[in-house]
Amino acid sequence: MRTWIGIAASFGVAGLLGVLHYTDASAVLQFVVGIVALALLAWTVGVGTEVVASRFGPAATGVIQSTLGNLPELFIVVFALRAGELVVAQTSILGSLLANALLVLGLAIVAGAVRSEDGVMRFQRRLPNDTTMLLMLVVFMIAIISTSLSLGDRAADNAETISVIGAVLILCVYGAWIANYLRSDAEPAIAAGHAPPIAFGAGVAVLALAGVAAAFTSDWFVAVIDPATEELGISKAFTGLVIVAIAGNAVENVVGIQLAWKRRYDLAVSVVKNSVAQIAAFLYPALVLISMLFSTRLTFGLPNTGLVLVVALVFAALAIWQITGDGEAAAYEGLALVATYALLATVVWFE
Repeated sequence: MRTWIGIAASFGVAGLLGVLHYTDASAVLQFVVGIVALALLAWTVGVGTEVVASRFGPAATGVIQSTLGNLPELFIVVFALRAGELVVAQTSILGSLLANALLVLGLAIVAGAVRSEDGVMRFQRRLPNDTTMLLMLVVFMIAIISTSLSLGDRAADNAETISVIGAVLILCVYGAWIANYLRSDAEPAIAAGHAPPIAFGAGVAVLALAGVAAAFTSDWFVAVIDPATEELGISKAFTGLVIVAIAGNAVENVVGIQLAWKRRYDLAVSVVKNSVAQIAAFLYPALVLISMLFSTRLTFGLPNTGLVLVVALVFAALAIWQITGDGEAAAYEGLALVATYALLATVVWFE
């Protein structure tokens, strides 16, 4: 019953945003309602995905959950690019990546370590190490192209072409990894051993409706970013990196924290790290290719956000490799990831 109440609330708030949009209500009010709508729709997509994925094997379930869970983020970036909001598009992708890799993973580690008998959360090493490898590949592309743009060298004039080539190569690597990952069927799924919250047919319908609602909500939300951020006095970088990232993506992955609290440590890490891998090695390069359809092109270069995010990405990748690569993590290590995210958000606030 509570699940259906939550689903109804998500569609209701999305509908309210539509009413506010077409009645020219206050931009700030639309902005706030849009954030709530995106968060609720992200949760609803998670519910529908869990039901649909319950029909498949464990590894396939994890991939489906991560892929469909990123639908709100996909729509936000596409509509931002269509509206010429490159900063919002770039920072929302990287914000989702950093929010999951630092904030959500850090909180999951804290929850798991607190619940562990010896204060250490233990899990299988494979997925964390695989995810870090994929993340480092994308960070390499971002760092190289961003450096080229900042120096203004000859390669900078071809940043779009280099990004397209890089996107294709990263997707090839991701495809090779996912094929091997699915064959292994090693990672447990959220729904493993648990009855889905709603029936399969209802889950398919909810997922389809949530996808449509997320598309409209993203379009309406992007339309009010300019006037709302100007009135509130916050930067577009902070909006994309923190607000949109958490509302559109990290909320759906809070289930990872809940699983860690229930001492299902491998599953908790699987949920969060699968999302990190999807955003870094699938969503970002796929959006680079999709952006070729618009006048505003997305690349792996970050000329508008400067050196701050490049440095943040490099150190974030190194931090999660150091903390999760050995298959165990203590509470203070999780707190370190959360603190890293908080410090980054503070810096971007003043950008």
